[in-house]
Amino acid sequence: MTSNRKQGENSVPHPEVPGRPCSAAAALQLVGERWALLAIREIFYGNQRFDRIIRNTGAPRDRLAARLRALEEAGVVERRAYSERPLRFEYHLTEAGRDLAPVMHALLAWGDRWAVDTPPVAFRHRGGPGSEHDAAHDLDLTSTCRTCGEEVESGSLTIDVRAPGWDRAGPIEGS
Repeated sequence: MTSNRKQGENSVPHPEVPGRPCSAAAALQLVGERWALLAIREIFYGNQRFDRIIRNTGAPRDRLAARLRALEEAGVVERRAYSERPLRFEYHLTEAGRDLAPVMHALLAWGDRWAVDTPPVAFRHRGGPGSEHDAAHDLDLTSTCRTCGEEVESGSLTIDVRAPGWDRAGPIEGS
């Protein structure tokens, strides 16, 4: 694994992945396993103790313990002691973990549309002070470009491959 350190941030390891250099592949190496994402979901929901995470994910204890250790090593979660005797810990999301919120919302939205008949959870949103939307409403996320402020649609995107020796089709011959 290599490390990504931006000024003022914790180090998050970047795993070496086979095939095309790809941030999605590297992210999936860190958080792409089922029990890892479900543990992250539970921590987002405020369930930070191991017994609650086990109960709400249905994960085998040994698998969940291994995933939480890996997420801690990757800088996605951190353990904080909540009891001295016996020594017990809670899991909290780091900045890297909190930055997974849009990923979790996207997975939930996709699952609501394609994987279940009736969505089992709804996120409610209330606009902040001065917002014209002060009444709580179901959250409906979109992707918006920070540069121009427009909603992002797949037809408006192009791919600029920046990995040396690669193009859209794959590795460049002779590179």
